[in-house]
Amino acid sequence: MKKIECLKIGLYELKSNKLRTALTMLGIVFGVAAVIAMLSIGEGARRETIEQIELMGTNNIIVKKVELPKDPQSKTKNFSLGLTLKDAEALKQVNPYVQYITPQREYTIQVIYQSKIFLNKIVGTTPEYLNTYNSKVIAGSFIKSFHMDSYANVCVIGSAIKERLFQFEEAVGKKIKIGDLWFSIIGVVAPKNISSGDANNIGLRDFNEDIYIPFSTMAYKVLKPRDNQNDYFFYFNGNNEVKVIDKISVDQLTIKVKDSEQIHEAGILLKRILERRHYSVKDYEVILPEQLLEQKQKTQKIFNIVMGAIAGISLLVGGIGIMNIMLANILERTREIGVRRAIGATKSDLLNQFIYEALIISLLGGILGIILGFLLTSMITSYAEWRTVITPLSVILAFFVSAGVGLGFGIYPAKKAADKDPIESLRYE
Repeated sequence: MKKIECLKIGLYELKSNKLRTALTMLGIVFGVAAVIAMLSIGEGARRETIEQIELMGTNNIIVKKVELPKDPQSKTKNFSLGLTLKDAEALKQVNPYVQYITPQREYTIQVIYQSKIFLNKIVGTTPEYLNTYNSKVIAGSFIKSFHMDSYANVCVIGSAIKERLFQFEEAVGKKIKIGDLWFSIIGVVAPKNISSGDANNIGLRDFNEDIYIPFSTMAYKVLKPRDNQNDYFFYFNGNNEVKVIDKISVDQLTIKVKDSEQIHEAGILLKRILERRHYSVKDYEVILPEQLLEQKQKTQKIFNIVMGAIAGISLLVGGIGIMNIMLANILERTREIGVRRAIGATKSDLLNQFIYEALIISLLGGILGIILGFLLTSMITSYAEWRTVITPLSVILAFFVSAGVGLGFGIYPAKKAADKDPIESLRYE
């Protein structure tokens, strides 16, 4: 019997028992759909994490100010002035790996434009900000050096602020009131895709909601320091605690390293410099986005393995279902097997026939599972609002796994059918 004839007989048998074939196929359908959906969730989360961390800059090292709890017993802490511009200057002079250092000072303040009044975060920074964060300006220009030198009342707004205040109007040239001061808008920063979930996890703020002003304007006008002569001064109060009033403290320093391969060496040197300057007081935190990315990818890999295992169990159950139905099918068709053997069918013919039946069930189930997987993924994206990405690899993997399940769980029943004694099969009632 030719293989094509075995295939035709297998198709005829499956067609004559449509309900049983459909029920046998369900396990494979749901298993393949689960594999595709699970892998799409994992891939979507992986890409989203990479994009969010790239916003911080994979060549960047971030140093954030840390507010230490008040401890009267601590003496060393009193001599650390916190994170300041002096740290930025020292790092630039001593660390040969540094390309840019961008200080940032943040403050939440009332913003007014016409009848719209709201609280918003303003960021005092320097012209290097764009290069450090690989940002672009879609209208106007960013802060320049002469704005810094003249303590200019100018600002650059994020895309979300532009949409909130101006919508389809031109923002550049308009004025907004920040606190008690009027500021001219000189530019709009290009939007960045920020995921609130990942942003919170990695400490990334929504750049689209920021309003940028010159660092000098922030320090000398907006925050209104009491001492107008020095960058900072300190004094001892009655409890021998040092009180600092400054115009140069920062909330964050972003250091862009010249080469990503040097980021670890730069990070080690940076930590040593800061530790010496701060008298070993940990009133700062050093963050390497590259390390964050590695940690997140390790976590995501474990997550993908767990989800893949769950989906794999579904396929295993589907395979067991195929084997179970095939064994019952063989028992039901014992007399038919005897007749086929009696009229000349070989063991190989019967083996091929039943293997083909198992393969047809698994392959059809795989195709339907792929279609269902796409539908499930679309539903997850629409209703759960999770990012999902279906890759060709996940579809190919799911399809071949379904074929493998059919072949693997179909061989034993097929072999059992082929090994039946023809005479005993003819006598079976």
